[in-house]
Amino acid sequence: MARRTLTRLLLAPATAVAALIGFAAAPAHAAVWSSSDQWGNYTTSDNYILYNNIWGSGAGAQSIWANSSSNWGVWADHPNTGGIKSYPNAKKIVNKPITSLSSLTSSYNVTVPSSGAYNTSYDIWDTDYDYEVMLWVNYNGAVGPLGTSQGTVTLGGHTWAVYKGDNGANEVFSFLRTSDSSSGTVNILPILKWIKDTKGWWGNETIGDVQFGYEITSSQGGLDFRTNSFNVSSS
Repeated sequence: MARRTLTRLLLAPATAVAALIGFAAAPAHAAVWSSSDQWGNYTTSDNYILYNNIWGSGAGAQSIWANSSSNWGVWADHPNTGGIKSYPNAKKIVNKPITSLSSLTSSYNVTVPSSGAYNTSYDIWDTDYDYEVMLWVNYNGAVGPLGTSQGTVTLGGHTWAVYKGDNGANEVFSFLRTSDSSSGTVNILPILKWIKDTKGWWGNETIGDVQFGYEITSSQGGLDFRTNSFNVSSS
């Protein structure tokens, strides 16, 4: 499965740019901020960054709106074709080495469609973007993780199916919740320590971004993804 790389932060694939020309306006939301721009972004008063992030080839129309870091959503109309089209998300910057963290937790509450192909996930990066940790809390349709199965593990208050892979730019550790959830709390730090101490897959990495959003492969006809509450807490 195609994965995001650092290039998505710098350059739009030519096919995605072409698809974005003449974007139709998404349904209006009474929101503090909204954007249909491919890389539209907004910093909230509590220093979360909202990002429309339409990065994949063959993308359709997408608009993001936000009232706050814990009240935001996306309307997306991506064609029913393979390959990830976008990862609209809210990001909190941590910038602490794993061994310097005494806690790292997050809570979420979402409303997601019953159709389409997508996952609702955390995307956690080290500051060098060498490693990517994905935590899928729900998923629907023809989507799947990168890499090979590493079995299951219970960590951070949930049971996960674990996959390990490499997309050519960075290593990817994917944790798929074994039952879908639309709300909950994840204790992220034990997962990061398990990767470091139990598996030895990375060292004392400095955790940079904790992102949470919707990795959308298809949403033909226009679908709504809504974040009803979300927060990240670290110390």
